[in-house]
Amino acid sequence: MTANDVLPGRAPVIKGKGSGPGGRGRARGGPGGGRGRGRAGRFALFGRFRFLYVSPALVFVAVLLYLPFLWTAYLSLTTYDGLGSPAFTGLDNYRRLLEDEALLTSIRNTLLWVAGTTLLPVGLGLLVAVLSYDLKGGSWFRLPFLLPYAMSGAGLGLIWGFILQPEGMANQVLSFLGMPGGNTEFLQDGPRNTIAMIVVWAWQQLGVNMLLFVVGLQSIPKAPIEAARLDGASGWRMFRHVIWPLMRPLTTVVFGLALVASLKTFDIVWVMTQGGPGRTSETLAVTMYRDVFVADEYGYGSAVAVLLTTITGLASYIYLRRQAGREGT
Repeated sequence: MTANDVLPGRAPVIKGKGSGPGGRGRARGGPGGGRGRGRAGRFALFGRFRFLYVSPALVFVAVLLYLPFLWTAYLSLTTYDGLGSPAFTGLDNYRRLLEDEALLTSIRNTLLWVAGTTLLPVGLGLLVAVLSYDLKGGSWFRLPFLLPYAMSGAGLGLIWGFILQPEGMANQVLSFLGMPGGNTEFLQDGPRNTIAMIVVWAWQQLGVNMLLFVVGLQSIPKAPIEAARLDGASGWRMFRHVIWPLMRPLTTVVFGLALVASLKTFDIVWVMTQGGPGRTSETLAVTMYRDVFVADEYGYGSAVAVLLTTITGLASYIYLRRQAGREGT
């Protein structure tokens, strides 16, 4: 009798791997079939305690970010010089903001910084990235633009502060070449001093923006570009209709970072001019620092800090919402 024969009165026996007495296989419904249920149980356990797992990060953010902001918001409603206890004064500091001419100058300078640092370094960085992308030896061409980014804001301000002094190297070079402007006071008059510092800041930030755009260009698929070339697109038409739309998500991030950085500009202004002369080059961040740590007016300085935080948050929110709306259409 062969193995395929079926004995009368007995069910057919199908022999396979692990079907014998010492076999390793088990039916799916047997004891070994609980793996899926065990995995599901672990996921359910993780979901039940997910807030417990992220609670250390939430506590860390709350202690370092939210609690200081709430304390600053409270101080903005008080009069406080750093000694003793704060005296509650309500909205007096905010009423004072509306009457402070120096604050209006800070807001004007901050808007100049926003316009300058979102157009100059971002626009020039994009231009250099596009022009040098397919250029032979483009990496060496981009290197000089990237080196200034290695400098700190304080070091940058110190160097350019000497260069732009009335007797500094900039005026001496202009006079030596016989060019007009050899006696220009770059940092002594507003808003010229703010514009000069924006140019210095753009010189430093151009390199990192260029690098981000080069990475974006390298991530663009080749197929759309080749198809556009077959259709006769090149130069400006290629950039406007193919490259720019594909780089829009990256451009949104770069512009957003530049916007936030411009609103909180402090180090280069403080090192080069300390907001002067006569507070003509102050930004909101410098005004906040001066009122809190120089004038010891913690309440009023906290009101400026709340104003700066509100402007930064609203500007970022409006910008990101508009960009999201454009991408959704």
